[in-house]
Amino acid sequence: MSSSPSPAAAGARSPESHPHAPRNAVWVKICGIRDVETAHQVVAAGADALGLNFYAPSPRSVMPELARELSRAIAGGIERVGLFVNHPVEFVLATARDCQLDTVQLHGDETVAQIAAVARAFPVIRAFRVGAAGLGPVADELTRLRDAGVTLRGALVDAQVMGAYGGTGQTAPWELVRDGWNRTHWPPLILAGGLTCENVTAAVAAVRPWGVDVAGGVESTKACKDPARVREFVIRAQAASGQSTGP
Repeated sequence: MSSSPSPAAAGARSPESHPHAPRNAVWVKICGIRDVETAHQVVAAGADALGLNFYAPSPRSVMPELARELSRAIAGGIERVGLFVNHPVEFVLATARDCQLDTVQLHGDETVAQIAAVARAFPVIRAFRVGAAGLGPVADELTRLRDAGVTLRGALVDAQVMGAYGGTGQTAPWELVRDGWNRTHWPPLILAGGLTCENVTAAVAAVRPWGVDVAGGVESTKACKDPARVREFVIRAQAASGQSTGP
């Protein structure tokens, strides 16, 4: 497996043509992995992707040196996604290459130009925080990205919480997202925000996302993943994929 996609292809790569196309009906990412044992447990649980968080203020963050070790330990077994928040483009690209990441997730206030620069080298998941303003800001940015020639691997929707870039445990507005998401012209929808073993079945059935992303919802204590909850989350997300209650 190649350590990084070619610059010419990455910006236009569709989810189905990505080196790690979903193995499951619903793409499942377990984010905030911080040790090799847990990384192997996530792979064994059948998740599609594993997230490495480079945002230093987060309790789930890892230094690039540790991320490199984790990435190499699971090479070829799962999609390796690096989460970045307002990092310089040069740092994102250097870290992604050094850690042999498959995909970059931009979770901050990055500009269209910055996103496009990263997307020329790696598939990009763009995170959006959705609240009272609805999906209007999402639509506006997706239009600007499309005009810039950027095709995203996915668009992740998290809850909007003042002063936070994610990891709050708050749920996104499911019905608003389900009813307003343009499934024909917008990137694949990845639902995040407050997902747990207890509510992922309802979330998948109601919103019908392409994928789901979880961190705190599968932890026994802050930043410590519970292997049993990881397995249960994957199982329940997959079981829910045939139980859509949305339109």
